[in-house]
Amino acid sequence: MIPQKTIEELINKHKTLEKDLASGKIDKKIFAEKSKEYADLNEIVENALEYINFKKEKFELEKILNDHSSDEELIKMAEGEMNQLLSKHRSNEKKLKLFLLPKDEADKKNAILEIRAGTGGLEASLFASDLFKMYEKISHKKKWFVELISISKSEAGGLKEVIASIKGTNIYSTLKYESGVHRVQRVPDTETQGRVHTSAATVAVLPEAEEVDLKINESDLRVDVFRAGGPGGQSVNTTDSAVRITHVPTGISVSQQDEKSQHKNKAKGMKILRARLYELERQRIDQERSKDRKSKIGTGDRSERIRTYNFPQGRVTDHRINLTLHKLDEFLEGEAFDEVIESLTLQDQEESLSNL
Repeated sequence: MIPQKTIEELINKHKTLEKDLASGKIDKKIFAEKSKEYADLNEIVENALEYINFKKEKFELEKILNDHSSDEELIKMAEGEMNQLLSKHRSNEKKLKLFLLPKDEADKKNAILEIRAGTGGLEASLFASDLFKMYEKISHKKKWFVELISISKSEAGGLKEVIASIKGTNIYSTLKYESGVHRVQRVPDTETQGRVHTSAATVAVLPEAEEVDLKINESDLRVDVFRAGGPGGQSVNTTDSAVRITHVPTGISVSQQDEKSQHKNKAKGMKILRARLYELERQRIDQERSKDRKSKIGTGDRSERIRTYNFPQGRVTDHRINLTLHKLDEFLEGEAFDEVIESLTLQDQEESLSNL
């Protein structure tokens, strides 16, 4: 049950914002922010009013049901209305609880996507490449913009590692459930006996942090420059353009050498470093908030096996919610991706509600 005071505060806030926005006296700098807050409240205020009036309506119906002088038809009507009222109340309570859940400030941010080939040798690098192509297709469908930050290819034409920035609307809220170990089961092109091999790749999705989100002291950074090296140790640059940035207090280190300019490499390296430090801080705060909560969904644990892509059976299975789709090809094309994400989001919300 939600405290009545909480619901009343929500309704009063809606009234105050409505009055302030109508007055035209709100500073232009915060007008958009207040308008968004009002629009969000507007979607839930009717549910809040119905929730407040529930006790009164229930009391009136109970009077009819408990009055032995009431005729049979009136009692039947009251019973029907009571069932509808209770059902509506449960629905309103769920909607209000979801609205009142603490918002993840990172959900609306852009994301840094990191994919690394895991166990399985060259086949793992080919799978890492397949995953990156999948995220590119998803981004294209959603009109997101993908910017490559760094890439390291394998001898087989796959990817040892790829890091990219994805920009658009609600990126992190959609992709945050992708962090973890992705496992593939298929017959590699190099397999002559037709045996199914199991390989893996790790995916990390971090909210892209702005400078306002995280203050990094220059004195905490150690920047080393070195000559970039290509495949097989060959030199790809005759100047010291490669950059390694180390955040001394945490020991987190980022190397960047894709650009010919030292300045550009440092800027890209700082973007990755800022995202990793921001995620570290978010994890620390989250652990303090819920030390006893062990959620299966959205933990972002990179060591956790989250999904299996089985090619012989044409299926993809998400182990966190025991969901199996027999449409692997569509999933890799980005067609069935939302189906899995919606199920993950729903279960995450259900778990959050159970912890209120």
